[in-house]
Amino acid sequence: MAVTVLVLYDASGPQITRLAEAIAAGVKEASGASARLRPATEARREDLLDCDALVLGSPNWSGVTGRLKTWLDEQGDLWEEGSLAGKSGAVFTTGRGQHSGLEFTLLVLMHWLLANGLIIVGLPWSHRMRTSGSYYGASAAGEVTEDDVAQARALGRRVAEVAARLKG
Repeated sequence: MAVTVLVLYDASGPQITRLAEAIAAGVKEASGASARLRPATEARREDLLDCDALVLGSPNWSGVTGRLKTWLDEQGDLWEEGSLAGKSGAVFTTGRGQHSGLEFTLLVLMHWLLANGLIIVGLPWSHRMRTSGSYYGASAAGEVTEDDVAQARALGRRVAEVAARLKG
């Protein structure tokens, strides 16, 4: 069954864009899935409503960037309408260092997804997580490594596969 995954992110910086592209590549690895990459500056409310799954990303700036938070807030009461309820969702982030608040940023993004009734898709633990990523979502500390890219691809693939199961 064909599914569309929206990868919506604040494109402030090349690291977050690299993870967004890797997630989109992972989505395309799932049978019948397509990805829509949308920086928050180009996204529209219809993008949220038309997708089967949503992956939210933000660079870590003491949490979610103001640009992405404002965009999400301006979409209105989607949670009251139930417009996104039942879709699968996931999160990703980048930051300058391992202990710079990456998990906090992922959790804030997850909160928005949960408030809108999305079903959170994380990453199961793997040996790769000893140096890269998080089971909360894809992440990169400092420069994006090949392990970070692999984690992001795996997350994109998982989100698309879960979306297909939910849609089917």
